[in-house]
Amino acid sequence: MGTAATRILIADDHRTFAELLALGLEREPDLEAVGHARTAKEAVSMVETLMPDIVVMDVRLGDGDGIEVTAELTQKYEELCVIILTGHPEQGVVRRAARAGACGFLPKDGALDGMLHALRSARRGSLLLPPEMLEMMAETEPAPSPTSDVPSLSAREQEVLELLASGLTTRTIAHRTGVSVDECRDLLNQVMEKLGAHSQLEAVVNANSYGLIFTNNG
Repeated sequence: MGTAATRILIADDHRTFAELLALGLEREPDLEAVGHARTAKEAVSMVETLMPDIVVMDVRLGDGDGIEVTAELTQKYEELCVIILTGHPEQGVVRRAARAGACGFLPKDGALDGMLHALRSARRGSLLLPPEMLEMMAETEPAPSPTSDVPSLSAREQEVLELLASGLTTRTIAHRTGVSVDECRDLLNQVMEKLGAHSQLEAVVNANSYGLIFTNNG
């Protein structure tokens, strides 16, 4: 018997986008669209009823704020991964989403193949951050206070952080740095602790604010 398909709930009040994404998911044997919520109230109710693995959440829903819904859901369901759909985020959206427990972002105008690949690798505590989002973050996120103490990272921790910010998975980072996957997870946890982050996404957001990310994605 094969592995069960990843169950995905789409929370978006744009019917055409949601239906197209659901159609794309139906063609994939390892991904399954379990429902479409158009409002914040529906999203909360459907997560409780359907117990999806992933929620693809628009920033704005018909009756509320998708990031506030994300915070409510991630506090209640420890294993749930919520991915925020976004175009060009307004100031503070990335940081708010990170603090709400989101595991990453997907560009709403991105290619379907890229979206499907991201959904396959998504899990709670992991990072889904397209490289172009770092540039957006630098433009839209508030700068840290001049009095903020910049965390001190070791050379290896800095290397792991920059690879993480480049959008690489834990397994790929481990391979690049020549350590085991378990050792890599330990390094990532150390980075998160030093940056006061509860997720890999929040670690990258905080590191970006401190000016600790020097990746070159070009």
